[in-house]
Amino acid sequence: MKLILTQPVSGLGTAGDVVDVKDGYARNFLLPRKVATPWTKGGQKQVDAITSARAKREVKSAEDAAAAKASLESASVSVTARAGQGGRLFGAVTPSEIAEAIVAAGGPQVDKRRIEVPTPIRTVGEHPVHVRLHEDVSADLTITVVAG
Repeated sequence: MKLILTQPVSGLGTAGDVVDVKDGYARNFLLPRKVATPWTKGGQKQVDAITSARAKREVKSAEDAAAAKASLESASVSVTARAGQGGRLFGAVTPSEIAEAIVAAGGPQVDKRRIEVPTPIRTVGEHPVHVRLHEDVSADLTITVVAG
């Protein structure tokens, strides 16, 4: 099935890309989550609108992204969460909480959809996080979760 992505999907493409995926993946995952729309002949106008909007939102150049990467990797980011005995959290730390903690630590404004957490953060301690800043630039940082 041919689809137009409206949001970035890891391993598939970015917003505005026209992709060909299996029918079940489209029906059960991409379309219900509104990350893709069916491709039509008039869909080219939509693709153009998505790519122009994405260009405005993205970090404009690789130099700006590299500067943001340097400030991200140098900042010590700490998230406070409620925890029980043994350091186990009540719930998990979300990408939006990580984005707020990055800004509070003096880092750049990061879109929560560009933060990738390899495994759900459910314990107190240090956890790796991957942030995609630009198509060519991404930063790896360590988040410290403290009980609060």
